[in-house]
Amino acid sequence: MNKKAVIGILAHVDSGKTTLSEALLYKSGAIRKLGRVDHKDAFLDNNAIERDRGITIFSKQAVFEYGGVGFTLLDTPGHVDFSGETERTLQVIDAAILVVSGTDGVQSHTKTLARLLDRYDIPTFIFVNKMDMPGARKDFVMNSITASLGDRCVSMAQPADEKAEALSLCTEEMMDEYLEKGEISDTNMINAIAERRLIPVCFGSALKLEGIENLLDCVARYIPLPEEQSDFGAKVYKISDDGGARLTHMKITGGSLSVRDAVTYLSRDGEEVTEKIGRIRVYSGEKAKNAEKVCQGEVCAVPGLTSIFAGQGLGFESTDTEQILEPVLTYRVIAPDGVDDHTMLGRLKILEDEDPTMTVAYNEQLHEITVALMGEVQAEVLRRIVTERFGMDIELGEGRIAYRETIAEPVEGAGHFEPLRHYAEVHLRLEPLPRGSGLEFDSDCSEDILGRNWQRLILTHLKERIHRGALTCSPITDMRITLTAGRAHVKHTEGGDFRQATYRAVRQGLRKARKVLLEPYYAFRLEIPAANVGRALTDLDRMGANTEPPETDGENAVITGTAPVSKLRFYHTDVAGYTKGLGRLNCRAAGYDLCNEQEKVVAEIAYDPDSDLRNTADSVFCSHGSGHIIAWDEADEYMHVSPETGRRQYQQAEEVRSRAVDFVRRAVEDEELMAIFERTYGSINRKKRYAMRTPKEAAKSRSKPRPVPTGPEYLLVDGYNIIFAWDELKKSAAKSLDLARSQLINRLSSFQGCRGCELIIVFDAYRVKEPEHIDKAGSVSVVYTKEAETADTYIERTAHQLAKEHRVTVATSDGLEQVIIMGGGARRMSASDLKH
Repeated sequence: MNKKAVIGILAHVDSGKTTLSEALLYKSGAIRKLGRVDHKDAFLDNNAIERDRGITIFSKQAVFEYGGVGFTLLDTPGHVDFSGETERTLQVIDAAILVVSGTDGVQSHTKTLARLLDRYDIPTFIFVNKMDMPGARKDFVMNSITASLGDRCVSMAQPADEKAEALSLCTEEMMDEYLEKGEISDTNMINAIAERRLIPVCFGSALKLEGIENLLDCVARYIPLPEEQSDFGAKVYKISDDGGARLTHMKITGGSLSVRDAVTYLSRDGEEVTEKIGRIRVYSGEKAKNAEKVCQGEVCAVPGLTSIFAGQGLGFESTDTEQILEPVLTYRVIAPDGVDDHTMLGRLKILEDEDPTMTVAYNEQLHEITVALMGEVQAEVLRRIVTERFGMDIELGEGRIAYRETIAEPVEGAGHFEPLRHYAEVHLRLEPLPRGSGLEFDSDCSEDILGRNWQRLILTHLKERIHRGALTCSPITDMRITLTAGRAHVKHTEGGDFRQATYRAVRQGLRKARKVLLEPYYAFRLEIPAANVGRALTDLDRMGANTEPPETDGENAVITGTAPVSKLRFYHTDVAGYTKGLGRLNCRAAGYDLCNEQEKVVAEIAYDPDSDLRNTADSVFCSHGSGHIIAWDEADEYMHVSPETGRRQYQQAEEVRSRAVDFVRRAVEDEELMAIFERTYGSINRKKRYAMRTPKEAAKSRSKPRPVPTGPEYLLVDGYNIIFAWDELKKSAAKSLDLARSQLINRLSSFQGCRGCELIIVFDAYRVKEPEHIDKAGSVSVVYTKEAETADTYIERTAHQLAKEHRVTVATSDGLEQVIIMGGGARRMSASDLKH
């Protein structure tokens, strides 16, 4: 059997999803006895917590064969609190079966699941369950499905002619085929399903095994399968624990994986890790069998991979850690007596690795551990898991809202980190983005200002950490952070220096910005008796909810909309009270939006950003051989570079290059300049083959391009020319030429440390009866020319020699010298350019 497929079953809670999984396994012959959720003997709900609560909490795997296809079935949680587990499973399935209740139709969480399926572009089949229940009607359910998911949903239970006609409306290809042949081929249906332009709908009852074979026939016949890949690829979707052993659950998306193979991947810290596969397990329910080899389309569990995480890609697969669903409540963890914070934090970090929707953090100001969760049910499950896994009875404080922060308008932030023998400076631009955008990172810094390797490192530091806002210390979101400028030191900069400068730059920008607090919202569906609509609308208006007009159906009414989680989280108890148990409130996470009570919330949290040393905005500068801290609101005056300066330097460099090309072109046509050139370098052969040409003409005629210079960049400075071109040095020279020389050497030594080039300062000594000699001022070479030799002559000769293998720039404002050194292959820089 070559065909292999992975299917996932998704549904709103209590839609009969696990019962359907049992029915599929039973009808395919994978199990001999039907289990039931209410009897606590379901094949896939084998965890004690799941059996006690009667809901699926962890995704499970089962294998079966049907219609010539080897299926791996992944059963996913239906409760909204465990939607993260469902979302991770979607990354590895080839198709999904979305279960809809025949009595309730499409519910709020069903829409969330449909949105996830759209996002991951997963081919989908719909099974309408519980059609044996009173009140279940096909027309009602189909209207509900098409209203929510569109006309691409086609019932497979209607007569052949009507079905073909409905299918033909989904794609042009099927329309053309229907008009030509009067029927639709399997190939066109498979293609339409793969493109999500067709969603087949089947009907039945999982509990009574009705319609199950029709669903299996439909899936086995029309499921789109990916093309075979020879190269190895795998996607990790889950981390679990099995008796203390860490299991990595993955789907093989290409090639194969065998025992004793080595896999290489990047850990969360960006370090490359290579580990050997010791065992491979293939699970079906509680049972697992060892396999020597697994191939494309199979799902397996591998023990022993120490640093891998959910969302990791192996082989040719990319890594994806972004999630649509985020936790909305934060709980304080109260550890039992005798358990210190370090131990407790370590245990919770293990669980966070297994469930990325649970975010664990330690508040250093309050000395408390917090966990962010999706809701109360997940909190109860967490307490029980900690007890069973680690033997600790923890308590969770009252759930607090998990806020987020953003900014209202663009702002610049800068960070400087320069304790002794360290150096880094980073400038960032922070800009707000539309709601739900998350964080984006970019660079708008020229490599002439900051090297590519340093820019990549800064972007890595921006992505590696959860940056926290300055209002409530909540994570930031909906923001683009762009690198605009920076500076490194050739000797003293290390990778950790840019980490510190980057964090401080983000934080300073947030301190300067106009800050906005965001709170999580629920999308709700409230089903109540029509007589209670007035009370419900009054309550929802008081909460600040955005509601759609009520829909009335006989004695019942439905109200939908969005409202803050803080207001809606306990409202279900009120609904049960004023409707006498007849009302029902369904909620799903709907992202973040403006907090309606920002000032009140900020005052209640009372976060002090100045005392938060872990998230400081202050910068460190070096003075008199030691580092000292400059407050964030004063640090801009001390920065060594600014975004404007960086952009100006880049523009000036481009202008210099452009002027140089134009100057050479004009010099070729200027007889006086040509005469100067010939007096300096000798006569020019006037034969056509060797005639002077413009750079563009020369480039066209060259058989081989001139090789790009390698090695260090050289900067030659005409010392006295610069001294008398800079006003402050000119004033010093009027008092003492030695003083002006010392000031120039000191300033250029600092410049050389930041620029990282080989710097040579040349001073005339033609009136001094001494041989040529070179002094070292730190890393700068100071040349005093020999008797009767001008600095111009020395620079021209040296530049001509160095330019053969190196990039050479000469700093001088002597126009004649500039022309000569450009003819020798060097670039020129004016005194004003050097000063900038």
